[in-house]
Amino acid sequence: MRKYLLIGASAFVLGAGSMAYVSQAAIASAQPKTQTYKTLQLFGDVVDIVERQYVTEVDDKKLIEAAIDGMLTSLDPHSGYLNPDSFDDMRDQTRGEYGGLGIEVTSEDGVVKVISPMDDTPAFKAGVKAGDFITAVNGESVLGLSVNEAVKQMRGKPGELVTLTIAREKTDPFDVKIVREVIKPRSATAKMEGDYGYLRVSAFNEKTTDEAEAALADLRAKNPKMKGLILDLRNNPGGLLDQAVGISDLFLDGGEVVSQRGRDPRDIERYNARTGDAAGGLSMVVLINSGSASAAEIVAGALQDRKRAELVGLTSFGKGSVQTVIPLHGGIDGALKLTTARYYTPSGRSIQKTGIEPDLEVAETRDEAQRIANRAFQFSEASFRNALNAEEGKKRIGAHEPAEAPPTDFDTKTGDFQLARAKDVLRYGSVAATPKLPKPAPKMAAVVAPRSPSVEPPATKK
Repeated sequence: MRKYLLIGASAFVLGAGSMAYVSQAAIASAQPKTQTYKTLQLFGDVVDIVERQYVTEVDDKKLIEAAIDGMLTSLDPHSGYLNPDSFDDMRDQTRGEYGGLGIEVTSEDGVVKVISPMDDTPAFKAGVKAGDFITAVNGESVLGLSVNEAVKQMRGKPGELVTLTIAREKTDPFDVKIVREVIKPRSATAKMEGDYGYLRVSAFNEKTTDEAEAALADLRAKNPKMKGLILDLRNNPGGLLDQAVGISDLFLDGGEVVSQRGRDPRDIERYNARTGDAAGGLSMVVLINSGSASAAEIVAGALQDRKRAELVGLTSFGKGSVQTVIPLHGGIDGALKLTTARYYTPSGRSIQKTGIEPDLEVAETRDEAQRIANRAFQFSEASFRNALNAEEGKKRIGAHEPAEAPPTDFDTKTGDFQLARAKDVLRYGSVAATPKLPKPAPKMAAVVAPRSPSVEPPATKK
């Protein structure tokens, strides 16, 4: 069964058919296949040379698995090969339970980068942040490893201590000690924020829609005078497409949620909401930031396009592609995680690389506002060299002064400024009606290249 994520050997399918004659077009089409066969022979020759002449003995299986993964990751940052162990780990994660640290990671130029720590997990409590680089695990360098290999080192038996070496902008590399736990993050929780309901969705696994629906129903039952609802998708790295549709369906009374389009532009698959609104038509605000990716962007885009909610926060990550997990020989030989489509919001926009822009732009802290103005380092889909291209003519917003940031008398250590502004929008009825704060005036400093994450690790590292 295929799973769609937002989130063996190469198979070359050669079409077979009967022909009464050989045309020039057929000859031309055969030429690329002949080149493919020659290249595969070259690959075999390289493997043979490595087996016979490399300085130490090599594991043929690992060698070929690495080659397959390299082929797939060269396509885009989100495609890859999952060996049987990694495939099992992925299934555990989408089921919502596994032994690990609670970090969503990706790879850029051979460096493991944190997309987001999951709420209330060991990594979250230890202070790991979105955009951090993980350069070593337990003193062993992970530079150059695939994401799957790095994740395998971080996962394992609960109760064991794991030491991550972190490289972070404007700091020297440092170690973080984290104890593995059975990760059973509740992907949806709810509470009251004054007169308003607050629903936090931190990921999209197989339990997300059910958890969100139950949490929201319980909250409304206990607070019948609730005046509005805030849906918090900040630092949500995404997950299963059907769960993104399910969460959107909770708040949309029918109509389109999202569509996906593959290589053939005529190949369009649409996903629609059912009738009924679990929030009972309450006014809504959705919180997003640059850590809101993939499935989270589907929800935000659907609610924004359908005029069901207004968005507060920062431009989202910009991952507008769908990955299909294709088991190989029933999963015995692992699986391919392959980008097979782009997704489009109900109005027909692709947000690949560009992200979803909020209706009210609000930086979480004054330092964050300064970074956005300087554009010294902004982690997003556009940061990847081999990311799928955005729609022609579209670009992610560049360096600029955010519309709003916390005033100097706002304590960001104890308060959540983006949440406060979301409540203001609900209080005044809309973004347009909400009084705007004075625009922050960060110093437009010269752009400084971030510290390279691939610096030579300490001598104790492998």
